[in-house]
Amino acid sequence: MLLCIRNRIVRFLLILPILFNLSGCVYLVVGGIGALGGYIVSPDTVEGMTETDSLQVWDAAIDVVSIVGVITDKQKDAGLLKAKVGRTNVTIHVVPITSSATKVSVKARKTFLPKISLAQEIYVKIMSQVSE
Repeated sequence: MLLCIRNRIVRFLLILPILFNLSGCVYLVVGGIGALGGYIVSPDTVEGMTETDSLQVWDAAIDVVSIVGVITDKQKDAGLLKAKVGRTNVTIHVVPITSSATKVSVKARKTFLPKISLAQEIYVKIMSQVSE
């Protein structure tokens, strides 16, 4: 168990510098090591990785979004899911990294303003469902 957690920490720390260099935005690392691992918050997006098959993550994302809002567009092949939660537009990207690792990105915007708390809430719900 400790070895698994240590491996997750090492992988996350190796990926972290790459994420800092990919964008001009300032990222904030939030979360702890545990069921959710960790995730990164940018101005309007919450993203992280999980050691779960992308199809399982896709199904969890559909379940969560259909409960909290209305799905407006889903493109399974592209891993793109768009929804309306209240007046907020939510976009979820599910990208397979390897056969057993998946990157999940949740973006939430109301008009032109980011709604990071909603993106974080949806991300946490997806990851919680995946870890069950």
